[in-house]
Amino acid sequence: MIDSAWLGTQRLPEVTVHASGALAQTIRAELRQTRRFRTDVQVAVCTLARVRETPLWQEVEAAVPEHGLGVEGFVVVRRGNDLVVAAEGGHGLLYGYFYLLRYFEWMSGDFTVVEQPAVPIRMLDHWDEVSGTVRRGYSGASIFFRDGQVVEDLTRVRSYARLLASIGINAVALPTAELPDVARLAGVFREYGIAVSLAVDFTDDPRDERVARWWSATLARVYEVVPDLGGLLVRAGADAEGANLLGRAVAPYGGTVFWRVSGAEQWLDGLDWRDRRADRARAAYDQFIPLDGRFEENVVLQVPHGPSEFQVREPVAPLLGELQETVFGLELQVTQEFSGQQRDLCYLGPWWREILQFDTTGGARSTVADRIGAVVAVSNVGDDPNWTGHKLAQSNLYAVGRLAWDPAADPVSLLHEWAAATFAMDDRTRGELVTIMSGSWRTYEQYTAPLGVGYMVAPETHYGPSVNGYEYSTRGSHHFADRDGVGVDRTVKTGSGFTGQYPEPLASLYEDVSSCPDELLLFFHHVPYDHRLHSGTTVLQHIYDTHFQGYAEVEAMAARWRVIAERFEPVVRENITDRFEAQLANAREWRDQVNTFFYRLSGVPDAQGRTIHR
Repeated sequence: MIDSAWLGTQRLPEVTVHASGALAQTIRAELRQTRRFRTDVQVAVCTLARVRETPLWQEVEAAVPEHGLGVEGFVVVRRGNDLVVAAEGGHGLLYGYFYLLRYFEWMSGDFTVVEQPAVPIRMLDHWDEVSGTVRRGYSGASIFFRDGQVVEDLTRVRSYARLLASIGINAVALPTAELPDVARLAGVFREYGIAVSLAVDFTDDPRDERVARWWSATLARVYEVVPDLGGLLVRAGADAEGANLLGRAVAPYGGTVFWRVSGAEQWLDGLDWRDRRADRARAAYDQFIPLDGRFEENVVLQVPHGPSEFQVREPVAPLLGELQETVFGLELQVTQEFSGQQRDLCYLGPWWREILQFDTTGGARSTVADRIGAVVAVSNVGDDPNWTGHKLAQSNLYAVGRLAWDPAADPVSLLHEWAAATFAMDDRTRGELVTIMSGSWRTYEQYTAPLGVGYMVAPETHYGPSVNGYEYSTRGSHHFADRDGVGVDRTVKTGSGFTGQYPEPLASLYEDVSSCPDELLLFFHHVPYDHRLHSGTTVLQHIYDTHFQGYAEVEAMAARWRVIAERFEPVVRENITDRFEAQLANAREWRDQVNTFFYRLSGVPDAQGRTIHR
């Protein structure tokens, strides 16, 4: 049986559909499998062309914005016992239907709602291999591939497409496979208005005409089989000029090329850890700012949200504020590579909202969300029975879709939405579960790497502590801890100059140790252990305090869970209980290893006399 995730508990009354086309048929199929209940409310889903077949046509037409609803927008109007969902066409109707499913039992009184996505492209990347493995996957094997080919039964893929459409995802990137297999997968996602792009690596010489001819011919064959292919996602590319070559190849078919900016790290292998000015964080800006404005119109630069790529705390990448003439998207990581790997509870919605709402100018109120043309996130699903390994990690998949649609959404409200739709439980239990989950990202931050320092994880696995695991790597050092202090000097004055990649006043904010935000201090500055934070405590005491506190918070989360665990189904209860036990063990290792490391270096004891293993 396939876990229905957040589509399992919701109900609707009878709904009439005044629309035609493939997506209207999808809505009718959805209605046939939706749980029903009796109500006096008469519900209609219709295109604007047929809205006059409903009793609220005047109210609906009055609600449509002057500029229209666009392809994906919709309007919901209720007056008394009549309720109408209307849109220009199938995509908007499908999103309107899922809006109705999400909120109907909470709706009351007369209202008018107009919804349009803030970001046009909302895509999930899948690092699946055709062998069936998943790179940086923590939820089992691929749901798409097994033994070099697409799985025979696509029922689970169709269920996944339903989940994605319900949260507003409109694109996925999948590994390249045989054309008939690509066509089968694209056909399933097409039923839910989701475009498929193909993930490739580009290692050719983009200036070689033979390379251009090969890609043009190859893509012509692909588009002949899948005419609505979204385009290409370049996972790794050594030469950014390849983006333009590929852009020209897919342009005749309306395709888009997503070029992952993290490909810049390929030319950084070989950084000398001895060089205090060698800085991997500079890479994306240094490579791509000189290329700004030189890309084809259908090329989207896919920029990781931070310069260190998905650490539990890092500043927003300066490239997101400084690109001016190139279309770019924000890349997030739903799969929890550096945030607990779906063994530790870590709800990332609050951080994602911080990133989306970050003012890239430091004062002109131009946020990341205002500037991007896409939100692209690395998916966290696999063939685990509950999709995500940790049942509660489903919340991250839910939140990334909802925030891509509405970057201003409240992450705690999204948790309430997700929990109410996922579990059959009373309001008090839901409130307890949300309390456990809502602060889990900050808890994870507390017991892992302090003050933005990053990369204290075990090499290769990236789970669990290894304070010096990456410190002498070919990607440069990450904390420079010695007997006197800790942190990376990224200032213009004495360090790598990374702070100079930000515009003013952000550059000065980060450059000055007295104004740099505490949570990013060690990312930007090397400071003595007795340096006092804005909170008044010293850096070293903060490290001790937060690691003890983080462990205590995991204990408290686990204890709160035990109080409500019996109210959940046995398989859910066992899954979450087991994960909390693993998280508590992990938090203990982080606390003890990090605190011991810094005590041995500094010789300064904990001011509160707590146990540090010497």
